[in-house]
Amino acid sequence: MPVTTCIFDAYGTLFDVAAAARAAASEPGRDRLAGCWQALAEDWRIKQLSYSWLRAVAGDHTDFWQVTQDALDWSLEAHGLDGDADLRARLLALYRELEAYPEVPAMLSALKARGLVTAILSNGSPGMLSDAVASAGIGEVLDDCLSVESVGVFKPARAVYDLVGQRFGTAPDQVLFVSSNGWDAAAGAAYGFVTAWVNRRGDPVDRLPGRPQHILTDLAALPDLEIY
Repeated sequence: MPVTTCIFDAYGTLFDVAAAARAAASEPGRDRLAGCWQALAEDWRIKQLSYSWLRAVAGDHTDFWQVTQDALDWSLEAHGLDGDADLRARLLALYRELEAYPEVPAMLSALKARGLVTAILSNGSPGMLSDAVASAGIGEVLDDCLSVESVGVFKPARAVYDLVGQRFGTAPDQVLFVSSNGWDAAAGAAYGFVTAWVNRRGDPVDRLPGRPQHILTDLAALPDLEIY
C-alpha cells in the first residue's frame, strides 16, 4: 500500500535543538556560555529525553515545556551557569523559536506538491509546537501538529503513535514516520509505520525491536523515496 501521509518528529528532526544555545553563545556578554555551548546543548537534550522517558515509566506526566526547563536547569548547574537568571530566560525564549534545518521548507513543499498529507507528531506541548512552526514559517505546508498532551504520556508509548491513525484514518503502512531519534524511528517501525531515520551524526542503528527501513543523512532526499 503506498504511503499517503508523512509524519515528522519535531525536535532534532525538523527543528535544530542546538540552535538556542548556539544563538545565545554568539550574543555579547556570553563569554562563559561561548566556551561550553555545544556541551551544554548536548546535556540539555540528553536530560530532556531521559526525563521524558523516566516520567513515562513512572506514570508521572508533565508537559514537555516543564521537562525542557528541568533539563536546562540541570545543564546550567552542570556547567556552572545556574546563577545566571538572564541566561536561563534567554535560552528558554530562544527554544520557543528554534531554527528549522535548512532543507525543511523545500522538502515539505515537495511532499505537498505530491499530494501527501504532512504533520508533526511530537512530545512538544501544543504551545511549544505552535511557536516553533510559526517561527520557522512552515505552517502552510503542515496539515496538523499532534502533541502527546492529548494522551498524557511521552514517546515511545504506543498511545502516541495511535494518534496518527485516529487523526488521519490511516493504516500504519500508509504512514511514513520520520525521526532523527534512533529510538523513535525504531519504535515507529515496530508499530508498523514505514520509517525513515534522519541520522545526521552517523550513529549506529539502535538495538531495539524495530529497525528503520530508510536511513538518511538529512531530509532533502525524502520526497524522492520510491514509496509514495
